[in-house]
Amino acid sequence: MPRQTLAEFTIESLQVLDEDGRVDAALEPALEPEELLRLYRGMSRARELDQRMLKLQRQGRIGTFGPCIGQEAVSTAAALAMRPDDWFIGSFRELGGRLMRGEPMVNTLHFHNGWEEGNVLPPEVGRRMLPLTIIVGSQVPHAAGLGYAAKHRGEDAAVVCFMGDGATSEGDFHEGLNFAAVWQAPVVFVSQNNQWAISVPREKQTHSRTLAQKGIAYDMPCLQVDGNDALACYVAVSEALARARAGGGPTFIEAVTYRLMMHTTADDPRKYRDETQEQEWWRKEPLLRFRQYLIGKKLWNEKQEEALLAELRAEVDTAVKAFEEAAAWPPDRPFEHVFATMHPALAQQRQEFLAHVKEEADA
Repeated sequence: MPRQTLAEFTIESLQVLDEDGRVDAALEPALEPEELLRLYRGMSRARELDQRMLKLQRQGRIGTFGPCIGQEAVSTAAALAMRPDDWFIGSFRELGGRLMRGEPMVNTLHFHNGWEEGNVLPPEVGRRMLPLTIIVGSQVPHAAGLGYAAKHRGEDAAVVCFMGDGATSEGDFHEGLNFAAVWQAPVVFVSQNNQWAISVPREKQTHSRTLAQKGIAYDMPCLQVDGNDALACYVAVSEALARARAGGGPTFIEAVTYRLMMHTTADDPRKYRDETQEQEWWRKEPLLRFRQYLIGKKLWNEKQEEALLAELRAEVDTAVKAFEEAAAWPPDRPFEHVFATMHPALAQQRQEFLAHVKEEADA
């Protein structure tokens, strides 16, 4: 018998704004001017806080962190598309989206100073946003489980889960997508393909022609989107959320972007990549592109830009001041969050720890 073709697949690519901010009117989403300005403000807030954190880290005032500069469009646009009851599940480059969802700036500073209290969010924010995930890919099964739980409870809610390109090579990624597909859970998986898995270029990290095609194995809709195009990201996530709410199951989106800075502040990208490539991507970066789009729509001008930057810098100043004036939390606080109930063995360890701290202080 001759061989037969059982299935064929294609991967679509979506771009609404080109690199110069010119819009494809046929693809432009019907966003009100207030929403467009909110989106731009959200990206700008993340950029300002990121830039200040980089200075603070170099001055020894906070610890190591992973800058999000160049990747603001993906999570910020997704946050704009989400509803308050949706779950926001991130890794550690979704600062714009987290701020859009209501996370206080000071929390980011606490967290990157090594204080777990940075993950303690206000009740109206924290109930639908998980803490930062540092372990690569570990949040993907969590997202599948949360999506299944929302479906099981009959909630009108969906999950948006972010990850880097390196996460798509982890077992957790495949397990999470598999379960989400089997359960037809309302989850939107978004991989921010910033071209680098730490110091490993994308072509050495995976041989797939696109990351988007990795979702095909789990029979879910897949799409590659220009991750530096905030409008394209908004359209892609909005469509996926609508499908999820209608019972259409999960979607996998690859957002092609670029990590303009270092992997973390402990990294030196000059050792493994060409600065010429970086300069090419600076021309494609999301804030510049979106600003040109707003100017073209007569929604933005230089005076508004100056006023926004002054406002955001003052906001960052306030957050840094609150962060540096905060009294240190008790050193034994972590013992309170190991188990729901304090067990005798843990209580003994706590006493031994405090005794050791006292000895060190008295020495």
